[in-house]
Amino acid sequence: MRILFLCTRHNGLSQRAQVELEELGHHLDIAEVSHGSQMEAAAQRFRPDLILAPMLKSAIPASVWRKYTCLIVHPGIPGDRGPSALDWAMLEGEPSWGVTVLEAREEMDGGPIWAHREFPLREASKSTIYRSETTDTAMLAVHEALERFQAGERPPFGAYIPAASGRERPPCRQADRQIDWDAPLERVLRHIRSADSAPGLLATLAGVKVRLYGAHPEGRLRGRPGELLAKRDGAVCVACGDGALWISHLRRRQGLRQGDPRYDIKLPATQVLEDRLADVPERSLAPHARPSVSTWQTIRYREQGHNGYLSFDLMNGAMSTVVLERLLAAYRHARSRPTRTLVLCGGEDFWSNGIDLNAIEAAADPAQESWNNILAMNALVREIVLTDDKRTVALMRGNAGAGGVILALAADRVYAREGIVLNPHYKGMGGLYGSEYWTYLLPKRVGDTAARLLTESLLPLGTSRARRIGLLDGVLSGHNLLEAVEAELASGNEVRLWRKTLSDKAEHRRNDEHSKPLERYAEEELAEMQRNFFGPDPAYHLARRAFVRKQDVVVDGMAAERA
Repeated sequence: MRILFLCTRHNGLSQRAQVELEELGHHLDIAEVSHGSQMEAAAQRFRPDLILAPMLKSAIPASVWRKYTCLIVHPGIPGDRGPSALDWAMLEGEPSWGVTVLEAREEMDGGPIWAHREFPLREASKSTIYRSETTDTAMLAVHEALERFQAGERPPFGAYIPAASGRERPPCRQADRQIDWDAPLERVLRHIRSADSAPGLLATLAGVKVRLYGAHPEGRLRGRPGELLAKRDGAVCVACGDGALWISHLRRRQGLRQGDPRYDIKLPATQVLEDRLADVPERSLAPHARPSVSTWQTIRYREQGHNGYLSFDLMNGAMSTVVLERLLAAYRHARSRPTRTLVLCGGEDFWSNGIDLNAIEAAADPAQESWNNILAMNALVREIVLTDDKRTVALMRGNAGAGGVILALAADRVYAREGIVLNPHYKGMGGLYGSEYWTYLLPKRVGDTAARLLTESLLPLGTSRARRIGLLDGVLSGHNLLEAVEAELASGNEVRLWRKTLSDKAEHRRNDEHSKPLERYAEEELAEMQRNFFGPDPAYHLARRAFVRKQDVVVDGMAAERA
């Protein structure tokens, strides 16, 4: 079919729908729209068989839905109405939630229902639930609805299903989320998570109003509600009624001039509050430390059998210079350990999206910080490529973009969770050329022609196609990906096979080095990046600023998931 996507933003869910429907042979057109006239123009231009709205905040005008069947993907159960479905479900502690595919009508979320699915609502941030359970469930419902449409069936349900408990609810405002620090930890955590990653929960910390992101329970520290108890790796620990929480990121306007680079940007909490933390103690924790109570660690290392596991879970998959320096140190420690295989495990939301555009925007000299950041990315990639005494494995549990995709390709084997979306390109960010040895690693995996297509087309890539073209070695499904990857690696840890793997790996590296030295790839890439960062064309800096400041400029690729 010819299917028109109407999206406020082409986000992770709509990209997932795009790659899956294209796999089925459908011809898609993606229209990012904000009002009815744009929707009318898109429909008139494409003349679709069907319109699908995977992520749309504006109402489809009657002039469009009366002419075309328009299916809305609503992140709520049947009968639920309003723009804050998942927010309210989390705030009110619903045990389960769902996704409904319904037909556009005059009344928002009130049309006939084509499909609906439910899932258990676990304790996690809204962004994590949206990118995982909501997206997976939405795809099941979308496939079901499209099968009915293609079969010539009509929607099997009316606007309401008697057994459903959904209801019409207003937008969720800051006043609805408001909570004091003396409330129980479980409630404070739920309120923060219901607003993460947008709009962020408005609260007062250290005497200033900030928006909170990235909340994680602390098992040991205690204090007066609202007191800052500690800082670690950019996060601050805050006491609440019966416990304490680590808050990894903040946004701040109050007390900052509009010209301050930190003004209203989501940044590590200690950077946002650096003028208020003189008396707050540092409680650092090594990646290989095994704390006896629950606490917050962005980078962790553990061993099981012959495998070492280096895990990193970063806000929006962004890797700043400081984070990369910590990760490189942790990698070198892991490499020094007597294991045979080293597994790199990214976060559940994201594996990596490459350089940290927010940190760069907030730097005194964004061009220089861009340079520092890409050199730090290169250093980590180079360390992985040159690891000759272990097998290295990348386990991608979440979406990835730009240099984050290339980071995974530095490993010997690359596995991904079924259904994640990859954006292996840079140019959507103001024509950025990219580094991380991509001109070596990407063609080595997929060939020159496919590498050129992937980097020039700026299109999302699904796991099925990524596996077919050789970008991935395997696609894993199920809830416990670590068990799945351990089963994949078990035979290779047998001594004879392991030694042969290392021998073959060393031979391939020698042959590649003889053909073209590894550092020559970096030199050529960095020459282009230097022009992007320091040259006369400001396209990269304008695109980065538009992305970080959420200005009305369309930015492809990285921006689609990191907004």
